[in-house]
Parts: sequence; C-alpha cells; structure tokens
Amino acid sequence: MKSLKLFMLLPMLMLNATPLLAHSPGENARVYFKNLKDGQIIHMPYKVEFGIEGYGIVPAGTKDKRRHTAGHHHLLVDHPGNIDMDEPLDHSKNCLHFDKGETTTILDLPPGEHTLQLLLGDENHEPTDPPLMSKKITIRVQ
Repeated sequence: MKSLKLFMLLPMLMLNATPLLAHSPGENARVYFKNLKDGQIIHMPYKVEFGIEGYGIVPAGTKDKRRHTAGHHHLLVDHPGNIDMDEPLDHSKNCLHFDKGETTTILDLPPGEHTLQLLLGDENHEPTDPPLMSKKITIRVQ
C-alpha cells in the first residue's frame, strides 16, 4: 500500500520539481539597457551597458547548477522579429551573442535609426521560459 501511495505522489512531486529544473526567471526578473533610452541620439562608437535584475549571468555552456538560475545576454540589432523561442538563437549580424557573460559591448552602427533589444539565453542559447526580454528601443546614430 505504501508503494502505491508513493507511486501516486510521484507525478505530483515531479510537477512541483519542474520549475527548479527549468530555466525560468521569476516574475520580477528583467533585462534592460542601463545607459540607453528609447529615442536617444548617440554617436559611434558607443559603449552599451546591459542590466539584469532577479536572475544571474553565467557564460554560455555553463554546466553546473547555476545554469538553472542564470543565462547570458543576446543583443538583437535591427532584428526582423521572427524568433523561435523554442530553438537556440541564431548567430547573425542581427543577434549578437555574449557567450562569456559580458554585460557591456561597444556598438559601431552606421548613421540612422536602429532598434535594440536584449534577450537572455540559457547555456545552449535558447531563450528562457518565459522569455526574459527587454523593451525594444529605437536609437538614432549621428
């Protein structure tokens, strides 16, 4: 009888354990640009600072338990917006990876309007679930 009760409880225990294993930031977690605002006019080169709250930063490929509560930044630059949130993020001129856990970069964009957005990825470059994404901002480069 004890084994039957344990067998019946096992699915419930597994369900409750799933969030501990998933790459799921809490509801108060956020990524943001520390030194850029929507509509800002900037000159190149420009040092961009990435911010994060309520979740950690680790390099891509991290294998220890920290990988469940942290990720690494991806900077979407003029990205067309067709991101499959269930697949690893592409490496392209529109999706810059910060695999070493970097929280800053030097941008060197051509003059004109550009959109920027941060998206946190896990050790395999897949977006967290739910996606930890900044607000998309538009900047003007002079």
